[in-house]
Amino acid sequence: MIDANTPFLRRVSCAEISKTAMLSLDDATLQSAREIVNNVRTEGEVAIRRYVEKFEQRKPGTQLTCCRREMQEALDTLDSESRAILERTAQRIQKFAEAQHRTIREMSIAVAGGEAGHTIEPIESAGCYAPAGRYPLVSSVLMTAITARIAGCLRVVVTSPSTSPIMLAAAAIADADEFLVAGGAHSIAAMAYGFTGFEPCDMIVGPGNKWVTAAKHIVSNLVGIDMLAGPSELLVLADESADPALIASDLLAQAEHDEDARVMLVTDDVELYEHVERQIEVQLEALPTGECARRALTASMACVAQDMDTAIQIVNRLAPEHVEIMTANANGVASRIRNAGAIFIGAESAQVCGDFGAGPNHTLPTSGTARFQAGLSVLHFLRLRTWLRITDIGEAREFFSDVQHLAAFEGLPGHAVSAKQRSRI
Repeated sequence: MIDANTPFLRRVSCAEISKTAMLSLDDATLQSAREIVNNVRTEGEVAIRRYVEKFEQRKPGTQLTCCRREMQEALDTLDSESRAILERTAQRIQKFAEAQHRTIREMSIAVAGGEAGHTIEPIESAGCYAPAGRYPLVSSVLMTAITARIAGCLRVVVTSPSTSPIMLAAAAIADADEFLVAGGAHSIAAMAYGFTGFEPCDMIVGPGNKWVTAAKHIVSNLVGIDMLAGPSELLVLADESADPALIASDLLAQAEHDEDARVMLVTDDVELYEHVERQIEVQLEALPTGECARRALTASMACVAQDMDTAIQIVNRLAPEHVEIMTANANGVASRIRNAGAIFIGAESAQVCGDFGAGPNHTLPTSGTARFQAGLSVLHFLRLRTWLRITDIGEAREFFSDVQHLAAFEGLPGHAVSAKQRSRI
């Protein structure tokens, strides 16, 4: 038996595991991010350079933006194997985004005296943030920028503190127009407010640390944002048929993201939990990123439910970012999962495939927010703009009469006059 005092996945009751807090930005982070954002808003490039030098240890006078030519040069110098990997990944992401886009259509219907409908209008300018903490996240460049371009955005900006050739090459493959060399809250502010030679964006998307998230929150009254995301999460839902070694490897893959990552196991089989614990212990010893994974595991947990029905209820209450389903009837279980950022159905459908470009986007809601929002898609870069055209006043007579009465209900006589002028009632 596993020593209950030192488990890798702290075992909690069904009631405890359901008490997850929504994403909360602490006051200190918000205050710090607000100061940075305000300084960029008022000082522009001067403030951006100050923060780039302070936080990214870049030299004074360093280049802040890269153009298409510079991105293409980085792509051209990339070795053939790396370039082929990026291109294949981009093609998978593009194919999925294009299929999404085809499902969104303009429409019109008949209304009293005319017709109404909606058109689909892409956002003009998209800013795509790609983190570069321990390593530059190439996949985030592809996931965000390709999706924006497929949606029809006229201008696509990638921003990251890393100008490594592979990041610039990924931006070139994603057909980005500009590359802003900055990270953190100051890069979000730069995309929101712009500076000399760099126009602001209309939408800002992409994952980032808590300062990035705080800055997105602060500028969200000025520009669109995709979501406020917290640390990455993986929940594995499994029964006795699952392979403990696979579960352990998937949990550790998520835990190695960073020490704030959160992993969870929900099962109806206590022996499976114990086998997973043993596998984590074995696999940690051979994992080069084991120290980071160990720190992440300290905030992770497991729950042994009385049956699969209860386990599914727990998943739906938690609404985690990623859910892997490793059960005998994976398709049937998946059909009952209502709240999750992304679902991976069956033992072979590893969550890492979602991270690295199987097709669906990996920018996903966290911290329970999957209850009311979805992951990044072409929809984030599109607006359904409604329209109305009335040409037959006679056919619309009853409608205009209703408008006048509703205006009276709400104490708006000017509205009533506007309707009466047209209806001639």
